[in-house]
Amino acid sequence: MAMIGRDGEKRRVGDLVGHARESRGGALVLSGEAGIGKSALLAHAVHAASGFQVLRAAGSEFEQELPYSALHQLCVPVLRHLASLPGPRREAVRIAFGLADGTPQPFQVGLAVLDLLTAASAERPVLCVVDDAQWLDTASAQALAFLARRVGSDAVAVVLALRSPSTADALGELPLLPVGGLGDQDAKALLAARNPFPLDDRVRDRLVAEANGNPLALLELPLAGGFAAPAASSVPSRIEEGFRARLAGLPEDARLLLTVASADPTGDPGLLWPAAEALGVGGAVEDTAGLVEFGARVRFCHPLARSAVYRAASGSARRAVHGALADATDPLTAPDRRAWHRAQSCAGPDDGVAADLEHCAARARSRGGVAASAAFLERAVALSLDGRLRAERTLAAVEACIEAGAVERAADLLATVETAALDDPRRARADLARGRIAFSRPGDGSGPSWTVSAARRLAGHAPDLARDAFLDAIETSFVVGRAGGVVQEILTAARAVAPAPAEPDLLEALITWSEKGYGAALPMVRGVLREGGPLWSRRPALASMISTELWDLDTQFAIAEWLLKVGRQSGSPLLLRLAFAQKATGAVLRGDLAEALAATAEEEAVADAVGEPPLRHHRLLLAAMGGRREETLDLVRAAGGTGHVASLHWSAALLHNGVGDHAAALTAARAATGHGDLFLTGAALPELVEAAVRCHQPDVAARALEALTERTQAAGTALGRGVTAYSRGLVTGVEDDYREAVESLADSPLRPYRGRAHLLYGQWLLRAGRGTECLRELRTAHDLLSASGAEAFAGRAAEELRAAGQGVESRPAQVHDRLTRQQVAVARLVAAGATSNEVAGQLFVSKRTVDAHLRAIFHKLGVTSRRQLKDHPGLSS
Repeated sequence: MAMIGRDGEKRRVGDLVGHARESRGGALVLSGEAGIGKSALLAHAVHAASGFQVLRAAGSEFEQELPYSALHQLCVPVLRHLASLPGPRREAVRIAFGLADGTPQPFQVGLAVLDLLTAASAERPVLCVVDDAQWLDTASAQALAFLARRVGSDAVAVVLALRSPSTADALGELPLLPVGGLGDQDAKALLAARNPFPLDDRVRDRLVAEANGNPLALLELPLAGGFAAPAASSVPSRIEEGFRARLAGLPEDARLLLTVASADPTGDPGLLWPAAEALGVGGAVEDTAGLVEFGARVRFCHPLARSAVYRAASGSARRAVHGALADATDPLTAPDRRAWHRAQSCAGPDDGVAADLEHCAARARSRGGVAASAAFLERAVALSLDGRLRAERTLAAVEACIEAGAVERAADLLATVETAALDDPRRARADLARGRIAFSRPGDGSGPSWTVSAARRLAGHAPDLARDAFLDAIETSFVVGRAGGVVQEILTAARAVAPAPAEPDLLEALITWSEKGYGAALPMVRGVLREGGPLWSRRPALASMISTELWDLDTQFAIAEWLLKVGRQSGSPLLLRLAFAQKATGAVLRGDLAEALAATAEEEAVADAVGEPPLRHHRLLLAAMGGRREETLDLVRAAGGTGHVASLHWSAALLHNGVGDHAAALTAARAATGHGDLFLTGAALPELVEAAVRCHQPDVAARALEALTERTQAAGTALGRGVTAYSRGLVTGVEDDYREAVESLADSPLRPYRGRAHLLYGQWLLRAGRGTECLRELRTAHDLLSASGAEAFAGRAAEELRAAGQGVESRPAQVHDRLTRQQVAVARLVAAGATSNEVAGQLFVSKRTVDAHLRAIFHKLGVTSRRQLKDHPGLSS
C-alpha cells in the first residue's frame, strides 16, 4: 500500500539510496514519536534499494546494556569478509562479538566494520537499516555513527530510526529527517484507504483528532474502541493500550506465549520454543491477534506491541518467563544473557544470582562494556543479601557508572552506601568517587578536598596509593580547569600526612618546588622526568606540561613520539589522542603547519572513533599562532574555563601580542600567570613581558622578567636563554640582549621563536636609525614567521619593513592553504610512502575515501603521481 502524505520524506530516503548506488554513500536518521511512520520509511528504503544487500538491526530495550549486541545483528551477513581484514581489526571484531577473549578497541572495531561493509559493497551496494536506534547499546551506536560518517565515497547507505535524537548522543550529529504527524486531509485519506466501508463523518473526525496525525494511532484506535474522550496520556501510550486491548480476548496460554516472545529480544526460535515448552504453552500459536509472527525469526508487528505485551503481564508471569528463558539459554555461549534472565526471574535477594551478575560485569568490562558492567553490578547490588558484598558491589557499580559517564546515577548509588560501616580503604574509594563526581560538575569545587580526604585515609596503610591520590587531585585540578589556589593546599596536605619516599618521586619534587623554589626542585623534577620513566607512562599529560615549564621542548617532543609508539602498540585511544595533540603542539612551536594540521586530523579521527569531542588546546595554539582572532576566541569561549586554564590564557595572550592588541594580551597573560598555581605559567611569561612593555607598565614587565629569568637560568636550555634575552631587551632596551637572543636561537628548530627574536631586534634597529641592519633582521623575521604560519607576527614584520621603505612580496600559497586538514594528513602520509590501505587504517576512513582524497589532492597541487607528492616541498618538515 502506498504511503500517504510522505512524499518529501520518501524523496529524501530515495535520494540517499540513489547516491549510494553511485558510490556516494551517506546516512540519514529518521526521528519521530512511536507510530509516526519511521518503520514504514525504513521499508520504503528497502523497497527503493533494489539490487542492494540489505543489513538489518534493531535496538532492544532489554539489550541496551550488552555491548555490540546490535552491531553484531547488523554484521552477521557480512562476516564472511572477516578473514580479509588486517589482523588487529579482525581480532577487534572477534572480541567485540564475543568470539574471542580480550578488550575491544572501539576505533579498531569501527574501522573493521567499515572494512566489512565496504568489502561487501564491492560486490553490490549495501543498505543498513536500523530500527529503534534509541535503544542501541552505546558501543553499537558509536560504531554505527563512526561508520555513517565515513561512507561518503562508498556504495553504502545507512538509515536509522529513533524516537528522539537526544536519546542517542553518538548519532546526534548525523543528518536528521524529522518525521511529523500527518495533516488532517492525509489522515482522512489513510482512514478511507484502510476501511472498506465509509466512516461516519463525526466518527472519522473524532478518530483524526484523537490520533493527532499519528498513522499507527489512526489504524489502532478503532480496534481499541476509539470513541472515548481523549485521555491525558500520549498518543504512543494510547497505541499501547490498543495493542493491550487485542490481548484481552486471548486465552491465558496464548498471552503467556506472547510474553515469552516479548521477553526475548533476540527473536531466536531456538530459545523461544524450549522456554515455551517448559511453561507448557508451546502449542498456543493459533491466535496471536496479529501481534507477532512466528517464523525463522520471531517478529512483533511493532515495537510498541512488544512493550504492550510485556507490560501487560503480571510480575509472577514475567518472572516465570525469564526463568524459562534462562534455562533455555546456553551458559557457555551466552552467559551474560542467561544471568540477566536469571536476575529478572528473582522475586527477592539471591546471592548466587548476584555473584553471577558480578562475573558478567567483569566480562562486560573486559570487552569494553563499562555501561553494561555498571548495569550488571547495579542489579547485583539489589539481589545481594550479604551487607559486606552489597557495599563492595555498590562501590564497584559507582566506579563503573563514573567511567561510563553516568555521574548522576553514580551519585545516587553512592548515597545508598553506609560509609560509617566501611573500613578505611573502602571509605577512601568512596571519597575518591565523590571527588571524581565533583570534578565532573560545573561549579562544584569540592573535588580536590574529597580526593585529599581519600589520600589521608590511605596514608597510614597504603602510602603509595595515598601519594597517587594527591597527584590525582593536582592533575585533575588542571585538567578540569580548577587548579587556581588549590595546588598549594594539596601539597601542604601531602607534606603533612604522606611520608617521604626512599627515592624522590614527582610529588616530593613538587613539594620541594613549593617550599624551596624552582632551582632546588629542578634536579628532582628532571629525575622523575627521565625518558621512558613511570611519569611518562602513568601521567603523560602531566609529564608533558612539566617539560614545557622547564623550557625543555626536546623532552616534550620525545614524550609525544614515545606516546605515539606506545599508543600504536597498545591501541590505546587515550594515548594516541595525547600523542597526536602533543605532536601537533610541537609542530606549531617548530612552525611546521603541515605536520600540525595532519596531527590534528589524526587526533580528531581517533576522537571521532571513540565518540569523544576533539582535544582543544593544540587547536587553540594553532589558531593563536596563525593570528586567527575569531577562531582562537571561539575556542577559548568553548572551553568555558575547563581544561588547563593557564594554557587557554597563554594562547590568547600569544594571539593578542601577534595582532598588536597589547592591552588584551596583558589581560590574558596576567590571567595565565596570576592564578596562583605552582607551575605551568612559564610559557606565558614572555607574553606578559612584551604586553606590559607595550602598555607602559614597567613594574609588571620587570616582575615577569624576574620570574622568567629564575626559571630559564635554572633550566639552562638554549631556548630559555634566547627567549629570556629578547624579553630582557624589551625591558632594558640594550642591543646586546637582542643580539644574545638571536645568537642563542640561531640553531633552534623553533622557527616562530627565532622569527620573533629577529623581529624585536629589527624593530630596535629601525628605531635606532640603523636602516641597513634593520632590513636584514626584519626580512629574516618575515621569512621565518611566514614559513611558520605565524601570520600575525609576520604581518608585524611586514609593517616594519614598509616603515623602513621596503616592499613585501605576497607569500606564495602553501599546501595548507589549498588542502583541507584531512587532505593534508593524507598527502603527508602518502608522501612518506604509506599505501592507501595504511592511510585508511591510520585516519579511520575507507580505502575508497583515501583514493577520493588523493584525486582532489593531485588536482589542487597540480601533481599526477604519488612520487611527485613525495618530492613536494610543502609536505616535508
